[in-house]
This record gives sequence, structure tokens and C-alpha cells, in this order.
Amino acid sequence: MAVVNRDPLTAPHRTRNDAFLAAGVAVLAVVFALLFDDGLQPGPPGWALLAGAHVPLVWRRSRPLLVLLAVAVFVTPYHVLDYNHAVPIPATLLALYTVAATGTVRRSLLTAVVVLGPTLIINSFTNPDGALELLRISGWVIAVLFFGVDARFYRQYVASIVERAERAERTREEEARRRVVEERLRIARDLHDLLAHSITLIGVRTSVAAHVLTTDPDRLDRKAVAQVLDDIAETCRTARGELRATLEVLRANEVSVSVGGEREWVAGSGSGSSSGVGLGSPDGRGPLPGLDGLGALAEAARVAGAEVELSVHADGVPPSVGAAAYRIVQEALTNAVRHGGRDDLTVRVELRAAEGTLRVTVVDDGAGQRTGHGVSSAVRNGVGHGQEAVGGTPGFGLVGMRERARSVGGTLDAGPGQTVGFEVTAELPLPREEPS
Repeated sequence: MAVVNRDPLTAPHRTRNDAFLAAGVAVLAVVFALLFDDGLQPGPPGWALLAGAHVPLVWRRSRPLLVLLAVAVFVTPYHVLDYNHAVPIPATLLALYTVAATGTVRRSLLTAVVVLGPTLIINSFTNPDGALELLRISGWVIAVLFFGVDARFYRQYVASIVERAERAERTREEEARRRVVEERLRIARDLHDLLAHSITLIGVRTSVAAHVLTTDPDRLDRKAVAQVLDDIAETCRTARGELRATLEVLRANEVSVSVGGEREWVAGSGSGSSSGVGLGSPDGRGPLPGLDGLGALAEAARVAGAEVELSVHADGVPPSVGAAAYRIVQEALTNAVRHGGRDDLTVRVELRAAEGTLRVTVVDDGAGQRTGHGVSSAVRNGVGHGQEAVGGTPGFGLVGMRERARSVGGTLDAGPGQTVGFEVTAELPLPREEPS
């Protein structure tokens, strides 16, 4: 089957193999000369013509039409001399088959016309009364050409199956690589959202504790310092719990269901509802927080010194959209606290579901990204609020928020407010409810 399936024009060692095949056909011609009596026995001129008809078969796959022409040049005078007509049949049929198996259907039809015309003319002279013989010759020529065309079609069919299988394998490998990249991006977003928020709050609270300790050591407010340190410890515990939940998604044996680019945890023993960063089940293994965790985010920002006005008008939001909205608000609040640049910072957070869209708006009145002459170059260049870390090192705040919005098919715009501060607006599509 491998010989049949292989393309004859590209098969390895085809000239050597055809030389052996030509020798075998020549031996078969000698056997026909000894067994069949269909005309005169070939004399020296006949054997010379037969040898000349078999030699070109060595290059039958390289030059099929020329080989067929060469065979015809030697076979035609052989038949005219009325030598044994059965002897050159194998060489002639092999040349015809090669033309059909290596060319187009049109070429095969033209070959049939060109071969049958002279053959019938010659036979009419050598055997005028042999109508049945004419039909037999025509049938053999057409059958061999048809067999060659069919073999070529079969090879093309097998090649197409192999090509589709190879393409499917490449597609599977590319899909696997794409999923790995998407999973890495998702993990990077989760870790960035978690760690950036928690570390920012810890940094703010640490600065408050340092300020309390250095401002007036003689009148040290131990209760205030203790409260700040307790807040830092609570933030660390919360971050550790959510970090543990994020990492266990990668290594645990429970089932995880991917919904809209976010991963909702499904454990066999159940899990509690999430109400904030790292909240949910006591050990932090609950599902990713959604809109019900925004209150904890607002409270954490208030503890860090910002005044947060939270307004939520959305019910029945899918977990994937809720998780994306939660992460966007978390990053926006983190950026506001980090870059606000004022002690009386006010942040307004509003979520409203209307017309199949959840609109998320986070606006602050800070001055962290503005200069005395307007918007800083960082914001103008797209780095912006939450996109530039301490010391001017580019961060991934806005990139992460936009990816969160895109993960559920939404959009996000971020930039300086109309007068002061910074504004983040996201529109996240909600799935339409099917009419009952």
C-alpha cells in the first residue's frame, strides 16, 4: 500500500526501481514470445525493436510522455512487420499507465485518442476482418488509462487525509500553546491584582505607623499604632489566603470550570460565599470574590485614609462578570490610594446594570498624575494612573484592568478626570435572559 500511496514523481530511488521494473517487463515479453503464437516469431529486427521499446521505461516517471512516444516509435514498426503482437503489450500498457497516473484527466483523454487512432489504423491494415480485435485493443487501452487516473485520484485522496491530519495536529499544538499563554496571563493578572492591592495597603499603613511614631514620640498613641499594625497583619492574612487559593487552582485535584476567562472554584466539599479579598471559606479556598466583596474593598481603602463612596445597583450579575468588575474596582482603588497625592482623597465607586451592560465607574479627586501645567506626560503617553510604579518604573495596572474587561467581552477607558483626579470607566456586557 505504501507503494500505491506514494507520489510516483517524488518517490525515492525511482530511476533505479524503474530500471528493475523495465528488466522484469522485458523478461515477461520473452515469456509471452515463447507461450503465445499471435503472429510471426520475432527475428533479430524484432528483438532489436523490443529492446528499444523496453529501455525507455527506465525513465518512465521522469518523462512519461517522451517514454510513451519512444515506446510507440519502436512498437509501431514491430506490429507492422507482423511479429508476435502479444509480446510488446506489457511495455505499452506500462507506458500508458504511467502517463495516466502522473498527469491530468485531460492529458489521459488526449493520450487515449492519440494512441487509439494509429493503433486502429495499423490494425485495420494488418487485420482488416478483426473487428473484435479492434474492440479488445480499445478496451485494454481505455482500462489501463482509467486505472492510472483512478490510482492518481486515490493517491491525492490519501495525501489530503494525511495533510488534514497533520494540519489538525499542528492546530492542536498551537491551541495548546495558546491556552498555556492565556493561562499564564490569567495567573499574572490574578497575582498582580492580589499583591499590588495588598502591598499598597500595607505600604500606606506602614507609613501611617511611621508617621505616628516620629511625629511626637513623647505623646505616642499606642492604641493607634496597635490598630495600624493589626490592620497590616489582617491585610497579610487576607492576601495569604487569596494567594493560597490562586495557587491551589493550579495544583489541586478538584474541578475548575472556566467561565469567560475567569476560573470559578468548584470543590467537592463546598465553599462559602465570598465577601472580600481572600474571603469565602475560612481557609481562603472559596470562589473568587464578586460584587458582594466590594464593601470589604471600600472599607480597606477607608482604613488606608481614603473616603470611599460606594454605590451598587446591580443584581443577578454572572460570576465571571462580577469577578472582572471586582478586580477592576480593586485595581482602581489601589491606584487611587497609591497615586492620589492628598490626605483628604475621595473616591466614588458606582456600579449600575442597565440595558444588558454593567457599567463600572471609579473616580477620585487626587492629583497624583497631574502637574501644574496639566496632565503629566506619563498619562498622555498611555502609561497613566496606576500604570507607573514608584521611581518611574512602568507597571501593569491599566493593562490588567483592560484585560479583565476584555476577558468578559467588555471595554475599559481610563484617564484624567474633567477637572481633577483620575477616572476609570468599564462597560461589561451581561448575558441576555432567555424568555420563558
